[in-house]
Amino acid sequence: MTGHVVPVRVYLAVFVSLLALTALTTWVAFIDLGTLNLGAANNIDLNTLAALVIAACKTTLVGLFFMHLRFSNTFTRLVILAGFFWLALLMSFTLTDVNTRGWSPNPAPWTAPAPAAAPAPVPPAAP
Repeated sequence: MTGHVVPVRVYLAVFVSLLALTALTTWVAFIDLGTLNLGAANNIDLNTLAALVIAACKTTLVGLFFMHLRFSNTFTRLVILAGFFWLALLMSFTLTDVNTRGWSPNPAPWTAPAPAAAPAPVPPAAP
């Protein structure tokens, strides 16, 4: 099997980059970056956002160099793209559910007293 040969210095550079990004993730975890207010119920924690962006960068490095996706054929890239599309679709369905939970009012609990019954009809008097 002949494949693309990647120099060792590329692997070392990617490894050092991954270590630096891991250190950056740890450093960001100890700093309060605050929140981004997008409305009454939509607050985004910037620490979480920063950690996700760093994780996406690390995932890209691992995929491109250690899994050799940078040098793969078109079909493999299409399969990877389909996987990310499926992930985005599932996440959008989940976020749609989470974002619409406050639209309907909360129902009354099961232990609520029953409404008062209507009075029984009075039978007509006999003549």
